Amino acid sequence: MTGAPQHDTPASADASEGSAAADQSRSESLADLLGGRRGAVDATVPPVAFAVGWLLGGESLWVGVGAAVLTGAVVAVWRLRRGDRPRSVLIGLLAVCVAALIALRTGRAADFFLLQLLSNAASALAWAVSIVLRWPLLGVVVGAALGQRTRWRRDAALVRAYGRGSWIWTATYLLRVAVFVPLYLGGQVVALVVARVALTWPLVAVALAVSWVVVRRSLPAGHPGLRHPVDPAQR
Repeated sequence: MTGAPQHDTPASADASEGSAAADQSRSESLADLLGGRRGAVDATVPPVAFAVGWLLGGESLWVGVGAAVLTGAVVAVWRLRRGDRPRSVLIGLLAVCVAALIALRTGRAADFFLLQLLSNAASALAWAVSIVLRWPLLGVVVGAALGQRTRWRRDAALVRAYGRGSWIWTATYLLRVAVFVPLYLGGQVVALVVARVALTWPLVAVALAVSWVVVRRSLPAGHPGLRHPVDPAQR
């Protein structure tokens, strides 16, 4: 005599869905969630154009600045057509324009990179302070990307994991500052461009990979993942 067909109960179905969601969350990377490498590649194009224009123009600031702004505008149009957020695109283009104005104002080609140097120093400070205040910026960024707002902060394990991952990003900004400062003070324009490229998208790719590993390994066994913060009040 055969038994009745087996059917999943609601509880087992929910468990299966929860397990699948957890697996999906753990299989995703920060690069999938944030798309950081693509934006970093775009950010290196105007500085390269500046250096090429500056060199081909006989170290003319106007030629270098013109090449950078024109290239920045082309990149902005490309990003808009690609579907990037208009505000992000405009901020990127504005940064190029401000860098160009600073260089023209001072008459020093290396000052085209001053804004980048200052922004990295400020970012290093901001990321470090966010960790101390238990508002790690990695959690803020990923939480916003996942539409969680601040729900992730109710999960102590996530806060701790994001804090550890945020130290990786803090280190990247400190590394850039350590490399950029002597090159900037020495007026090494070409070396600044090389450092800008080497310490932008390759470093971002490394930071995405390493911080993702750190975050995953910092979560306790059985944690449902980044997409599913654990709220102690709902247990």
